[in-house]
Amino acid sequence: MATLYSPQSQAGIMSFYDAPSKGPAVPPKLMLGAIIAFAVVVLLADKLSML
Repeated sequence: MATLYSPQSQAGIMSFYDAPSKGPAVPPKLMLGAIIAFAVVVLLADKLSML
């Protein structure tokens, strides 16, 4: 019977993403809101530059 195992490279990737970071914790909703607000500002600036 064959045993199941994960390749060594996948184990390394998982431990990389699980590692705690020293940077500030930014909530995903705040980041999404900032991205959407930035996109709106860029689109408005583009529309105003065509006037």
